[in-house]
Amino acid sequence: MPVTVVVGAQWGDEGKGKIVDLLSESADVVARYQGGANAGHTVVVNGQQTILHLVPSGILQAHTTCVIGNGVVLDPWALAAELDVLESQGISVEGRLLISNQAHLVMPYHKALDKASEQKTDERIGTTGRGIGPAYEDKFSRTGIRVQDLLDENALRNKVLKLTEKKNRVLEQIYHAEPLDPDETLQELLAVRPRVLPFVADTSAFLAEAISEGKQILAEGAQGTLLDVDFGTYPFVTSSNPVSGGACTGLGIGPTKIDRVFGVAKAYTTRVGNGPMPTELPEELGEALRKWGGEYGATTGRPRRCGWFDAVIARYAARVNGLDAFLLTKLDVLDHLETIRICVAYEIDGERVEEFPADCDILSRARPVYVDVPGWQRVTGRARSADQLPARARDYIRTLEDLSGVPVALVSVGSGREQIVILREEFFA
Repeated sequence: MPVTVVVGAQWGDEGKGKIVDLLSESADVVARYQGGANAGHTVVVNGQQTILHLVPSGILQAHTTCVIGNGVVLDPWALAAELDVLESQGISVEGRLLISNQAHLVMPYHKALDKASEQKTDERIGTTGRGIGPAYEDKFSRTGIRVQDLLDENALRNKVLKLTEKKNRVLEQIYHAEPLDPDETLQELLAVRPRVLPFVADTSAFLAEAISEGKQILAEGAQGTLLDVDFGTYPFVTSSNPVSGGACTGLGIGPTKIDRVFGVAKAYTTRVGNGPMPTELPEELGEALRKWGGEYGATTGRPRRCGWFDAVIARYAARVNGLDAFLLTKLDVLDHLETIRICVAYEIDGERVEEFPADCDILSRARPVYVDVPGWQRVTGRARSADQLPARARDYIRTLEDLSGVPVALVSVGSGREQIVILREEFFA
């Protein structure tokens, strides 16, 4: 079974882009299964930073074919801009990128509605304002525009004009916001349409054929487990399913084809946006960790909230994703610390709780129960094997394994492609 799924095991921003780029060395196909241009994957190769929002990170490996699956909501203008950046860096996408004909489009009125909704409410979720939620709303209310609609210009024209007028009524009457010009919206879409059409395909059929040929397929999600619309800190979540099960519905492959699931987690915890975060650090230490780790959103530039590693979350992510192993990133960020804390449980209303609560109101009352472990206070960025890691760093990793019940197969010790330590070769054979 040739499919490996890579999921975020926290609130996103775990470093999946670098991990997918690394694993793509032995993959034939890299497929993105959910989310939209609200996600940002940062990869550093030979000192050059590339930030990808829609195109899978595997595009940086010259031999891979990349797939944007039906579970993704596609912003065609963001895609065109991303293709321009890749081409300016000498990275060819011709013949290497496929876009599902069943993926839904993010339209200008989705972005307008997203921003208007966030501005109107007193209880903001903290969205990126990129129209992702409204696009998924249209998908599930069966009123969306799909990539395959780009193939028929006359039908597309009717849909865009009708839907823009409908959304204008919502913008004006509910949000008291400026309406969009339907004709201008149509012309903008027709102008970007030629950038998308060459890549349109039945990607489910393509993946089925690749699987039957024994090719190695890497399925990547955006965001993370705790932003999953079903299993995350609802309502402070995204509008799709980043968990491993989303790979099946977001790509059109069966669960029996999945061989392994890797969960990417930082050696500490971060999140962007609003909502509870039990291990969030006081501002002074949180700011230090933010500075050391460069913790600013790749898509929005927003500062990430920083906290200690949360083993309650790790166990939860292992359960709902069926994780085979954790891939641990940013271990080097902890090099500075004399003492490192790990959350092993919560105290909620005077009771010790070791399972992650489904209710966000309950989670907001959770107080972390910590164990303290000694830091290593040595540079780890030059380590390339387990024995080159400080003994206390190896002890820290073993503690995380014991608390989560899942082995750590790999650790990242810097942003560079080469800054990786493989701990368990059997997972990469």
